[in-house]
Amino acid sequence: MAPTLRRVTAMAPLHLEVLAGAAALDRQVRWVAVSELEDPTPFLEGGELVLTTGMRLDAGNALPYVSRLVARGVTGLGFGVGLSHEDVPAELVEAAATAGLPLIEVPRDTPFIAIGKAVSELLAAEQYEEISRAFAAQGRLTRAALQPEGMSAVIERLAREIDGWALLLDPAGAVRHAARTGQPAARAHALEPELARLRAPGAPSSIALSVPGEHVIVQPLGRRGFFAVGSARPFTPVGHTVVNAAGSLLTLGLEQGREQRAAERRVRAAVLRLLLAGERAAAGETVAAMGEELPGEPFVVLACDTDEPLAHGFPYGGLTVTLAGQAEAEGVIAREARRGRVGASGPVAYAELALGLDQAERALASAAPVARFPELAGQGVLSLLDPAAAAAFSAALLAPLREYGSRADLIESLRAYLACNGHWDAAAQRLGVHRHTLRYRMKRVSELLGRDLDDPAARAELWIALSYGSA
Repeated sequence: MAPTLRRVTAMAPLHLEVLAGAAALDRQVRWVAVSELEDPTPFLEGGELVLTTGMRLDAGNALPYVSRLVARGVTGLGFGVGLSHEDVPAELVEAAATAGLPLIEVPRDTPFIAIGKAVSELLAAEQYEEISRAFAAQGRLTRAALQPEGMSAVIERLAREIDGWALLLDPAGAVRHAARTGQPAARAHALEPELARLRAPGAPSSIALSVPGEHVIVQPLGRRGFFAVGSARPFTPVGHTVVNAAGSLLTLGLEQGREQRAAERRVRAAVLRLLLAGERAAAGETVAAMGEELPGEPFVVLACDTDEPLAHGFPYGGLTVTLAGQAEAEGVIAREARRGRVGASGPVAYAELALGLDQAERALASAAPVARFPELAGQGVLSLLDPAAAAAFSAALLAPLREYGSRADLIESLRAYLACNGHWDAAAQRLGVHRHTLRYRMKRVSELLGRDLDDPAARAELWIALSYGSA
């Protein structure tokens, strides 16, 4: 912010005297311009303190001269006496008073360059102060980012720094954190047109809005979301610096959070693999290191297809699996059903985890939004089969796949393909392979078994074999 004319005229060494326009002394002085031209305005930008000795001024052109300066938006006029004029012309004083233009008498002993140097030093001091304020604000924001609250602390600090409100939004525009604002959801809804502009190709790096009584800035945070700030006052250069610094910290925080969540999901996926391999003790130790514990037996396996993965779940293909103790299973099912579809197995032990996963997946296929495997109508048909006969049937039917060299992945690929009702992309995603790889495997399965996988009857036989077989 530039120094005001009041501050300049108050500098005792300059001995300046205000003759007119004292009510406008709070205008900012952005520069000092010395000119003896009758019309200096082509060389001005506005905001200057114009200094002159009045060489070309007389009673007849005082009013037009002042009018041109006012139209150009100068801050004030300094008139040096003792050279062309012993006193400031009365006509100039009258014209300045009428126009509301500050008119300052500069004594002969005060060189114009002294005024220019004084204003330059004030400008430099103001700029240094702005930079210092910006650095101090950035430091406070950085310390907020290091707090356990992370991004919410940054949003709270940012709102205080700009003396306004702040919102952190997810990629869809929903509120993640809000500070110093009532009805944050309503504010977020009002910003939807701007968010759409920022999502479009070639979008600007930020959007600034001004409405009566409020100034708003909206910025994207990469692909992780957006943040918006608002203040009753226009944003100063320091304010813009603070907002940009907050944007960098929020972007970094979101990216680090994503990496941490990805790392945790990899650990949880490994825990599920340990459990499937029968390494319950090792899985329990890993979970305990995360401050959790495995449920006792029996438990229910939940396969959840939700918008947001379960906080304590295990990644499994494109799904999230959780193990809930039998007593708490219904509460967990009800909670997760509010976020997406859930399939639940019957009660199982850890030795039957693979069976529980299979049941949960089959239940999920019928979930709207919840399905429990014991309640599925198809379970009654399977219960009619003799277990020993079904196991023998399974062993005979799947033998070519088990005996096919080292390609044991053919059975699991077939299981995923059938569980996904023949949808290549979904099955490939669950297996973590390319769909062309899955197509090749299914072609090999069809050749080895001598069955058409597009035949519903063949699919039904294979599904029963997989349900009673051991991969």
